[in-house]
Amino acid sequence: MRVLGVDPGLTRCGVGVVQARPDRSLALVDVGVITTSASMALEQRLLVVADELHLWIEKYQPDAIAVERVFSQHNVSTVMGTAQAGAVALLAAARAGIPVALHTPSEVKAAVSGSGRANKAQVGAMVARLLRLDAPPSPADAADALALAICHLWRSPAQERLQAAVRATK
Repeated sequence: MRVLGVDPGLTRCGVGVVQARPDRSLALVDVGVITTSASMALEQRLLVVADELHLWIEKYQPDAIAVERVFSQHNVSTVMGTAQAGAVALLAAARAGIPVALHTPSEVKAAVSGSGRANKAQVGAMVARLLRLDAPPSPADAADALALAICHLWRSPAQERLQAAVRATK
């Protein structure tokens, strides 16, 4: 199973593709960050994010897309941009006919580190360890996108069915 993780944002939108094998081992397929300039008009920034997500979907043909669920932040303008970029990811998934799932930040942190209160450095270090990388992906948006994909792979019903099938053959 292959999952595209999306850490939504207007300035930096993290994207990462992770492949899971039947034995639950994980492999990094690709990781990156979609960037837009704050000087661009909002609709142009959203278009850049949409176009880039379309290219990632087309190139990697994910089985699912995992997007971070937007949570309330103190800075309303930041949460609005994050929500808008997240909506673009949902639309990209729907347009491609790919199942989409939303995961909360604490759910993702707990899935990859064992603690829903892990900090960004801890999440990045665990992502590097789980994917057998020499160093955590940078910037943190990229690591967060991979963490989303990992969370979805380990918590999705499809992965649970795959694991059950593997256990049944042993």
